[in-house]
Amino acid sequence: MRALITGITGMVGSHMADYLCQNTDWDIYGMCRWRSPMDNVSHLIDRANRKDRVFFVFGDLCDYISLQNAIEECRPDYVFHLAAQSYPATSFTSPEQTLDTNIIGTERLLEALRRAHGIDPVIHVCSSSEVFGRVPKEKLPINEECSFHPSSPYAISKVGTDLIGRFHAEAYGQKILVTRMFTHTGPRRGDVFAESTFAKQIAMIEEGLIPPVVKTGNLDSLRTWADVRDAVRAYYMLVTVNPIPGEYYNIGGNFSCSVGDMLKHLISISTAKNGIRVETDPVRLRPLDADLQVPDTTKFTNHTGWRPEIPFEKTMADLLKYWRGRIKKERHFLTR
Repeated sequence: MRALITGITGMVGSHMADYLCQNTDWDIYGMCRWRSPMDNVSHLIDRANRKDRVFFVFGDLCDYISLQNAIEECRPDYVFHLAAQSYPATSFTSPEQTLDTNIIGTERLLEALRRAHGIDPVIHVCSSSEVFGRVPKEKLPINEECSFHPSSPYAISKVGTDLIGRFHAEAYGQKILVTRMFTHTGPRRGDVFAESTFAKQIAMIEEGLIPPVVKTGNLDSLRTWADVRDAVRAYYMLVTVNPIPGEYYNIGGNFSCSVGDMLKHLISISTAKNGIRVETDPVRLRPLDADLQVPDTTKFTNHTGWRPEIPFEKTMADLLKYWRGRIKKERHFLTR
């Protein structure tokens, strides 16, 4: 069996590759752009050099021919479409790039897969819980039929991704399944996301590289936290446990707290906890925010038997450990 992971160099894509290496005998083809940083997959490079089940193929969601070439090289049985412009805050300043990459890019990929001869892969299209946006309290927890109310250009782009995936399944008979994953994090999380920038700042404070002040955006948003390693296990089960083309699922953790409480927990496990102050940085505030993100995952758990296994405390400890390791090794980081 062959699996194609778009966005393998991202947090989720790299953990997806790790999971497949450890739990299957599949060959793994990771699609990345020529300029993609390889930090998250550096541990896989020796395997790729030996052609030991791991292969890197070059492709760009904004270049249809590159997608055709990547698919022809891989000829996958399974596709995990994880590549995206994934940072909501960036989408406010780069909306065109976000919409092109996430909406038209998904259309390009699915068209290239549809038109490839001799393959009929099971395709996971990764949407996002951000499609639900601003949800009133009476609609919590959020199930699959909750109406979309996107609160960023990123969220709008994921609405398009979501609908394009379902359209291709219905119109063309492609074996596509769509997920709306709620907040998930862990080692390798990009430093532009709230919990990861907090962990990075704390690690830099511990090393004496910046003053003992953690700068924040909106701390009131309520999130349900999952570990990225639970997320990729869910994605594997999605495509292997009686996959039903055209279905769509909410997936997420089972521990909810505000972004502010998450930060308090990170500070509480820091060696510098007694001296750290918290300061709101207006630059980190979004024009609009999805402030109630609590999932109902009944549909997915009933279908696959998946349950989150990694507790919030371990996820946060591992995230802080990841940043401590990077800071000790590299030391030069933007304080974003």
